[in-house]
Amino acid sequence: MCGIAGIFAKSEAVERQLGELAASMLTQLADRGPDSAGVAFYRRPVADDHSKLCLRFEDGGARDQAATAIEAGIGIVEWRPLADRHVVLVAPVPAAAAETWIDRELPGVAVDSAGQVIEIYKDAVAPGEFIARFDLGALEGTHVLGHTRMATESRVTPAGSHPFSTGLDLCLVHNGSLSNHNRLREELRREGTIFRTVNDSEVAAAYLTSRLRAGASLEKALESCLDDLDGFYTFAVGTADGFAVLRDPIACKPAVMAETDDWVAIASEFRALATLPGAADARVWEPEPGVVYGWGRVTA
Repeated sequence: MCGIAGIFAKSEAVERQLGELAASMLTQLADRGPDSAGVAFYRRPVADDHSKLCLRFEDGGARDQAATAIEAGIGIVEWRPLADRHVVLVAPVPAAAAETWIDRELPGVAVDSAGQVIEIYKDAVAPGEFIARFDLGALEGTHVLGHTRMATESRVTPAGSHPFSTGLDLCLVHNGSLSNHNRLREELRREGTIFRTVNDSEVAAAYLTSRLRAGASLEKALESCLDDLDGFYTFAVGTADGFAVLRDPIACKPAVMAETDDWVAIASEFRALATLPGAADARVWEPEPGVVYGWGRVTA
């Protein structure tokens, strides 16, 4: 099952209500994924020499101790607690350096995302509770990807929830299943990739990161999935500039897209799109199998 939701704002009005719209879509997709939920918001970019990381703790009590260590180690520009175990950190160092430092010095702290604009929140709770816990409706941004998970291939944990981020400002949400993820995981490990879960979706995200680091555009990296990833899938992939969508060549997992002058959106079911303003007049279509669709500058 699982549900995918995504919105790319084409107007400032939609940017201001992006969280509210994302919450309405996830609510409609709750039945497809009652085990956990997550979102990747692209919002509030930081300065070029700064980084933004979303951190997750095993318990909220560890946050204060971590803040003291991070301030002494790499510095803190902003420390924004979320829910009971999450924090958005802005640090005055590049994202790769900040993530490396936290992984080395604070091994009990999970880095759910790192970059200059992405913020990932995810938890192993039902979508309705997730929306309330993170006050999703209050958020603004340029684009967002969301996911409601029905766990079929790994445990229900916050780490195993979507979105998965394996590169700076990059995220992936996935509906489907891969059959060759174990082989790909070993190949990517030999390249230096560190995996934090056994979820096949993390492998797909890591594969895309590997292709991008090799110099491929996002469009070309996604096209490579058609040859290298066995299974069935609908992918939605976010970058700092926008998002892209790909269905496997058989396209057995559902996906619907819609576009107006104010937004472009994807969902696993039309009822999620129907909650968006102007949906009655939107151009609506089912994405073709094996075709990359992108908005923003993701295919440039």
